[in-house]
Amino acid sequence: MSKRRAAIAGGGILALAAAGITFQTANASTETPVQTPRTLSVAKAGDLASALTKDLGADSAGSYYDARTKQLVMNVLSEDAVKTVEAVGAKARIVQNSLAALKSARTTLKNDATIPGTSWATDPATNKVVVTADRTVEGAAWAKLSKVVDGLGGKAELKRTQGEFKPFVAGGDAITGGGGRCSLGFNVVKGGEPYFITAGHCTEAISTWSDSSGQEIGTNEQSSFPDNDFGLVKYTADVPHPSEVNLYNGSAQQITGAADATVGMKVTRSGSTTQVHDGTVTGLDATVNYGNGDIVNGLIQTDVCAEPGDSGGSLFSGDKAIGLTSGGSGDCTSGGETFFQPVTEALSATGTQIG
Repeated sequence: MSKRRAAIAGGGILALAAAGITFQTANASTETPVQTPRTLSVAKAGDLASALTKDLGADSAGSYYDARTKQLVMNVLSEDAVKTVEAVGAKARIVQNSLAALKSARTTLKNDATIPGTSWATDPATNKVVVTADRTVEGAAWAKLSKVVDGLGGKAELKRTQGEFKPFVAGGDAITGGGGRCSLGFNVVKGGEPYFITAGHCTEAISTWSDSSGQEIGTNEQSSFPDNDFGLVKYTADVPHPSEVNLYNGSAQQITGAADATVGMKVTRSGSTTQVHDGTVTGLDATVNYGNGDIVNGLIQTDVCAEPGDSGGSLFSGDKAIGLTSGGSGDCTSGGETFFQPVTEALSATGTQIG
């Protein structure tokens, strides 16, 4: 299991349209009064960002939540877009790179710089694709990566991490099988029957799962890795399966649903190796090259620490499931980056729901 070790993360943004809010008035008149940027919760900021992104179309260039001011920051490409954003109480800033340009940069990286030990994710705070190389990238590989990033100009920047990117194995409560250990992500329901989700690199290696006491509790039903990193396990034992996350202090966090991650969102991770740690979402739609041909796309990037055995574990924000621990670099002594499979994608692909 040393090759495939991971954990879980999750989070969510409700559609503003569900609340019946539109921006037709803001678009219809250039005389709409400018509002002072509102203070918002992460969930409300996510709602607003979702609706604004749809309303602005090609003029939207990403968004993030400023946890210090509790405001939504929208990247835009025109002065008209600034008026639309400010009219509904968000903060606007004009940036250089469109989402299409950043997507093109990611395609170039995929085609020309798919190198083991690298990752890249779009960072709306810098309006760039941030490329990270771990300590194994050196010599010709480093020179090649540097050349590709330099060729992207102001659309990308290159960083180093002292750790080594690798999948982790663990999560909330420990689950074991076949000599390996991972972590349970979240309990879910499908067709009225109980299941749980965990990391796909765990379910690719292990098919039958036991709890920490050694009792067999479930068998795999669905697994996806490395295209994604999630697995679905059906409970085969009559054991409690509450919709909560173990906080390792005698209490638990109730989980009432799932949400999408937002850059700047404060999140908490629970895993069976390092237990509970907090941090912030730093990037979305991240690509990680774990090596051995294992390239995973669409991940949530965070500065939360994790270690082997935490794979599949829970990433959450308040009572919302955000992700499943996949992998990363570093540890909970020196720090590092950790990547998470979005829970909303896993639920959609498996036809399950939190509960």
